[in-house]
Amino acid sequence: MGGLATVSRRLISVIAVAMSLWHMWIVAFGPPEVMFFRGGHLLFALVLLFLLIDRKGKMREGAPGIMDLALVAASLVSVGYLFVNHGQLVQRIPYIDDPTRTEIVVGTLCILLVLEGTRRVLGLALPLTALAFLGYALFINRVDPLTLLDQLYLTTEGIFGSTLGVSAGYVIVFVLFGAFMERSGTGQLFMDFALALTGRQAGGPGKVSVVSSSLFGTISGSAVANVMVDGPITIPLMKKTGFRPAFAAAVEAVASTGGQIMPPVMGAAAFVMAEFLATSYFQVTLWALIPSVLYYVACFAAVHFEAKRQGLRGVPDAEVPRLGKVMRDRGHLFIPVLLVLFGMILGYSAPLCALVGALACLPVAMMRRTTREGLRLHLIWDALEDGAKQALGVALACATAGIVIGIIALTGIGISFTAFIVALAQNSLLLALILTMAAGIILGMGMPTTPAYIIMVSLLVPALIKLGVVQPAAHMFAFYFAILSAITPPVALAVFAAAGLAKADLWESGWAAMKVGAAGFIVPFMFVYEPALLLIGDPWVSARAFVTAFVGCISLAAGLHGYFLGPASRWQRVLLVAAALGLIDPAPITDAIGLGLLGLVAVVQWRERQVSRAIAG
Repeated sequence: MGGLATVSRRLISVIAVAMSLWHMWIVAFGPPEVMFFRGGHLLFALVLLFLLIDRKGKMREGAPGIMDLALVAASLVSVGYLFVNHGQLVQRIPYIDDPTRTEIVVGTLCILLVLEGTRRVLGLALPLTALAFLGYALFINRVDPLTLLDQLYLTTEGIFGSTLGVSAGYVIVFVLFGAFMERSGTGQLFMDFALALTGRQAGGPGKVSVVSSSLFGTISGSAVANVMVDGPITIPLMKKTGFRPAFAAAVEAVASTGGQIMPPVMGAAAFVMAEFLATSYFQVTLWALIPSVLYYVACFAAVHFEAKRQGLRGVPDAEVPRLGKVMRDRGHLFIPVLLVLFGMILGYSAPLCALVGALACLPVAMMRRTTREGLRLHLIWDALEDGAKQALGVALACATAGIVIGIIALTGIGISFTAFIVALAQNSLLLALILTMAAGIILGMGMPTTPAYIIMVSLLVPALIKLGVVQPAAHMFAFYFAILSAITPPVALAVFAAAGLAKADLWESGWAAMKVGAAGFIVPFMFVYEPALLLIGDPWVSARAFVTAFVGCISLAAGLHGYFLGPASRWQRVLLVAAALGLIDPAPITDAIGLGLLGLVAVVQWRERQVSRAIAG
């Protein structure tokens, strides 16, 4: 059995590397016909998944069983049929020419394989959602089963739709970029850079977590993965300097979750957004820039005020690396990230920029002796293998989301749902936003950001647009709340991961995370009412909105954590939160009220500090 397990591991490794190289070749030299491109991506993912992950959803240690090999064979048959018969299939007329008996069998098999693969890699929530939509189409909407099969399997409107195209064309290349960065030692640069920048300050380890987690977002688009990479270092540091375990877990969870909204490399759903809006990925990063800065400013301020309130100090000076030395020794490892960023600014495609960044990682690491040590040729193989494995979840999520989108398009349920939301909201935009927020958090509790966002776009975003929200703001609103479910109890996956590392109570950590990330729940409402925060419209309006929102986020963190220039009494905390809400609203009158309230608290606390110093003197 040991020999079989070794052969299996080598086979999996070869398939994973082949998958990565195939996608890299396509980015460099252009994709084949759409069904071959998307079908090849799905076939690689299904074969690799059934060899790698057992029926309990765990990484297999031994050789795959007969059932798993049968699923691999079924994947080859069901997707391979589309390749072998491609010429015939492009000539048939969808919805007019009925599927043949063979197509009924292999099409049904393909749908079941996608659902089973998704269950193994992501759990039950997304497959059950897809099954609910299938049940609606067949038993409530009374769609003809052959028409449904035609839509989902034989066209590019279902499983092989645009969402799978995003996974094949964008996501896997950026995942590979992250894998190469990780192998080149960039993760250590991020940690040392953050520690040198903020480690000595009050609550330094918490601020290190905020800075490093925002940087780690360029390596991983997953909040939980960010926690598991960053948390083992930052959480013990936070606890060592006096932060409560629950607060340490909350900071790490919130900071890691923000990685998906932080340019230049955001979560997978950002690429789907670019596809839906028929715009460049670089444009999506521009829309996300100010909201992501506000998110991290609020998180950073929450750490600062909590540390000040508790009288916590930073990391001892002897344990903090010097910023100059960090940049001399490892600063050149930022070059691949800069290549990606400048490439997109110059107008090159995002996948090509990511490919160039990935290929640059190891040569850049070879530039200096400090980062050259430990580099071996096998790291290239490991990065290619890990990149393919990490892309499996997104590939299967996009394929299953394609089932849902195909059914929505075929049955017209999206139009009906839009009408229902508009009627329920009674033309109240605020109520429609709250309903969308709740839906995003609920959907995101059980499934990854990408499918949660896709379902919201299909069902809820059209209602927001109908109520007057500009299209980018409506999509960004859905995107944000699909992400924030990771820190929202009762199912907050990033918090669960961080609490496990901190050995903290889950509920206490969850509520602390909501306080630390409170601005994240308000920022989406801000840019809906003031699209200038998405850099849409007059630059001067964007600048004014950013400044007032920036101050408002700091005021909100101060009010929630009970410290501004000094410890805040209950009435001062109320005024600070009220000031934050006033500043967050883009209207000039509310900004003036907010600044007035904030100024009042600042003057009172400044005078209290002067009195305290006089008494102490």
